[in-house]
Amino acid sequence: MGKNKHKDKKPEASDVGPMPDDAATSISAREEHGSDDDAASGRGLPKGFSLEDPKLPKEIEDAAMRSGGYPYDKRLKREEYEKQLLSLQIELMKLQRYNLKVGNRILCLYEGRDGSGKGSCIKAFNEHMNPRNTHTVALSKPTGTERGQLYFQRYAVHLPTAGEVVLFDRSWYNRAGVERVMGFCTEDQLAVFLREAPEFEGLLVRDGIKLFKFYLTIGREMQLLRFHERAQDPLKQWKLSPVDLASLSRYDAYTHAEIEMFRFTHTAIAPWTVVRANDQRRARLETIRHVLLSIDYDGRDLDAIGTHDPKIIGSGPDFFHPQVASKAS
Repeated sequence: MGKNKHKDKKPEASDVGPMPDDAATSISAREEHGSDDDAASGRGLPKGFSLEDPKLPKEIEDAAMRSGGYPYDKRLKREEYEKQLLSLQIELMKLQRYNLKVGNRILCLYEGRDGSGKGSCIKAFNEHMNPRNTHTVALSKPTGTERGQLYFQRYAVHLPTAGEVVLFDRSWYNRAGVERVMGFCTEDQLAVFLREAPEFEGLLVRDGIKLFKFYLTIGREMQLLRFHERAQDPLKQWKLSPVDLASLSRYDAYTHAEIEMFRFTHTAIAPWTVVRANDQRRARLETIRHVLLSIDYDGRDLDAIGTHDPKIIGSGPDFFHPQVASKAS
């Protein structure tokens, strides 16, 4: 097997290019005039920060890795990362063979702030999996027909059947996050969702689906750094949608939404697993490791899987806001 080449290094200056005109105009207007959330929370974009400026302010770059209380100063070294990832991906192949044999259904939800690395965690998970039995779901905005359906309906059609693994890159939790913050749903729709989501997930788990809910967290400065890298890299600019750009000046609003989401939907039958993702390499390893440690399968090698890093992944009080810490205890 060859080395795993996940592209997580910064783009070189010679590789970067300007943002598309529409994206640049959109973010420039917000930087100049601010937003309603800025006024309400007092948290605008840092002075001197611009996605159009090829140079990121040094104070943001220096603070990025430790932002949000991240426990490490540096990323995991590439050699160690690739060694661990290879071992975990070999174990995933064993899990897939066992899953097909016994007809298990595995469902993983990847949620988190824009720029937290959900897509890269999914890519590391399914890189060598058989695509006939492993599916990634990343839905676009709902159609007119879907808006008239039961809210969970468009997600339910993608649930795994026997032997399948399904990975959601954002899920029904759009309602508790982006839809809430951006005003795409009403207060009544939000209240119904927060009440019904635990019931829906309980139904899935009681029916035998093995459900994993990952929430990736990143610090404010790390989010700014990643957005800046995307804006300056022509191969990543497609990741910056108008909604993503708007999230930059709504950091506190997303924090409030996150608190409420955890409070209502972190349950004993379907708990959240929080992953500190300032270092994407560690986040990729821990999300895969968590699944492998949670399911017994033929030939499972616990030495190859290793143990959780309790500084990076968990569901205990240290990983939730104080208002949520005791919810599922």
